[in-house]
Amino acid sequence: MLAETGQWHPHGSGPVVDRMIDESGRSGRSAGAGFYEYIDGRRTGLWRGLYEHFTAGGREIPLEDMKERMLFAEALDAVRCLDEGVLRSVPDANIGSLPGSGFPPWTGGVLQYVNGCPGGLHGFVVRSRELAGRYRKRFEPPASLVTMAEKGERYG
Repeated sequence: MLAETGQWHPHGSGPVVDRMIDESGRSGRSAGAGFYEYIDGRRTGLWRGLYEHFTAGGREIPLEDMKERMLFAEALDAVRCLDEGVLRSVPDANIGSLPGSGFPPWTGGVLQYVNGCPGGLHGFVVRSRELAGRYRKRFEPPASLVTMAEKGERYG
């Protein structure tokens, strides 16, 4: 991952992908093996070796944290994309996130998810910081989001 400084910072998934390809030959669907098992080109389920080969370092991760880590990572990236002009509007983010990236429809979209967090943007910022403290700084909220939360604003 390139940081704002232009320096490379390795992502935690790198060693997992390297090991799957180099040691297990699980390079993806085209090889008939990756994170999923395939029969006749159709995905049949997760590869059973994932749990055997890859653990959370012996720690238990609460289910709620796992769910929110997936949602918060995408929501925080959407905020950054909005800040950088990659996304031009809140509706672009919300509408595009549903079919485009498969963000859960019950959320109303990626930035609507942020709005709907218990406590609104302030609650989202607090929870983001909790996740950052537990699981690394990728969950730190961008300054623009913190400022909006402090002002009691919403995406819309």
